[in-house]
Amino acid sequence: MKAIILAAGIGSRLSRPFPKSLSVLPYGETILGRQVRILKDLGVTEIIIVVGFKMTLIMENFPNVYYKYNPNYYITNTSKSLLCAIEDLDDDILWMNGDVVFDKAIIREVLSIKDDNFVCVDRKSCGEEEVKYTRNEHGYINEISKEVVNAEGEAVGINMIRKRDLKTYAEALRKCDDDDYFEKAIEMIIHDGVQIKPVDISDHKCIEVDFEEDWVSAQATFTTAGQ
Repeated sequence: MKAIILAAGIGSRLSRPFPKSLSVLPYGETILGRQVRILKDLGVTEIIIVVGFKMTLIMENFPNVYYKYNPNYYITNTSKSLLCAIEDLDDDILWMNGDVVFDKAIIREVLSIKDDNFVCVDRKSCGEEEVKYTRNEHGYINEISKEVVNAEGEAVGINMIRKRDLKTYAEALRKCDDDDYFEKAIEMIIHDGVQIKPVDISDHKCIEVDFEEDWVSAQATFTTAGQ
């Protein structure tokens, strides 16, 4: 298994002069540093970070991981950054957005899941900007996008695609428009019969930092490395 962290974007909604993933939590660790540490602590040794905006700042801070460069980071979204990372891979892939601050217990829990493709979800009320989801009658993801109506909760940005479905997913990412999120390709493969399980992590802390209020919440929530 390989882990991919998507950290190529400009993060324009937070308006930082550096990659959003390098924002420092109260106890001194960056968002990205926390992600890398948790993955390594739990035995994930092959970590690929997709970079773009001010990539040297990230690469200087994390010399002991692998990198993929999205040269079109300023005009593309997460679908194309993820494609940059997976198009030459042949393995189970755990991937996450580089702006998600989460409990270590979430990764410990999802690494114990065998065989299923999955999307981690938080069953809560969502606003317009959150990526939302619904389930079908069998309990698998039916819809996943910002436009979902009567949503059951939010997709938090931590996901798994298994080796058997990776080529199918990569092809769906290729079909995405430049400004599509990777969730668009998830919907595509669902419609082609690939099953994606929602994994409820609502009992754990997990915040995706899109706006300043998210960052304020993350700082108040994650005050120590052990959380």
